[in-house]
Amino acid sequence: MKRYLWYGFFAIIVLIVATSVYYYLFPEALFRMATGAQRRAADLAQKEVQVGDHKIVYLEGGKGEPVLLLHGFGGNKDHWTDFARHMKGFHLVIPDIPGFGESSQVPEDRYDVDDQVERIAGFAEALKLDKFHIVGNSMGGALSAVFAAKHPDRILTVTLMDTAGVPYEKKSELVMELEKGKNPLLEGSDAGYDRLMELIFVKKPQIPEPFRKILAADWIAHREFNAKIWNDWQPHRFSLEPVLPMIQAPVLILWGDSDKMLDVGSVAFLEQNLKNSRTVILKDTGHCPMVEKPEETAAAYVRFLKEKG
Repeated sequence: MKRYLWYGFFAIIVLIVATSVYYYLFPEALFRMATGAQRRAADLAQKEVQVGDHKIVYLEGGKGEPVLLLHGFGGNKDHWTDFARHMKGFHLVIPDIPGFGESSQVPEDRYDVDDQVERIAGFAEALKLDKFHIVGNSMGGALSAVFAAKHPDRILTVTLMDTAGVPYEKKSELVMELEKGKNPLLEGSDAGYDRLMELIFVKKPQIPEPFRKILAADWIAHREFNAKIWNDWQPHRFSLEPVLPMIQAPVLILWGDSDKMLDVGSVAFLEQNLKNSRTVILKDTGHCPMVEKPEETAAAYVRFLKEKG
């Protein structure tokens, strides 16, 4: 009996050692496995569709009213996977916005807000999304607002989550960095990636070091094209002010109270310029609530959808 116990203990030790070796020698493969597991837990599958000259890669899953989720600048579709786990009863569609993630990067095309909105409209048409809820974080919020203003007949509700394109009274840390001639969103170093994470989150997600290196390397690899999109968009000059009064659908304004990228003081401007809005401020939360506090953010969103009528 003792011999069998010893064999079992030895087998466990071997498994732990083998897993550790695999973890450090093949982190990319393990990272893909972890990403796949997160998607499966959220009932999401990766798909792709051609829209004009852009291949758009996206996640899709669930049944119910359709919800289109748009990530922020430099982000990707997987920024929504933990949030999606708490969104049962909805049909979720989460694209890599053209130019980001695994979607096409076409150097000859322009990536200003109007062009991106029309690509998103083409994407929705390709997926036969007639009327849907739209949610956007940061840059995705700006795109959501413009989409809702241009296509009011297709939008059920709008959620603007720490959205770009809103005037501010208090300068955020990002704005102060930009005024110094530094753009944390376009840094091309490992240290720059860590600095950006400090700006985005109050409490950074716990990421194993090999995975953090993969994410940092991917962010650095996209730097050049991100710079093109930034220059095409010119977010420091872009304003949602003209389009906000044109939004007909109910709007949820959701913001982290400790956002260092876009100050929470911008909420007042949105409230003053939207016809039908309600606001949720999440405590001790930064620029990406759906990543930092996915369950609480999803709960606030679902509550809004239930109460909007």
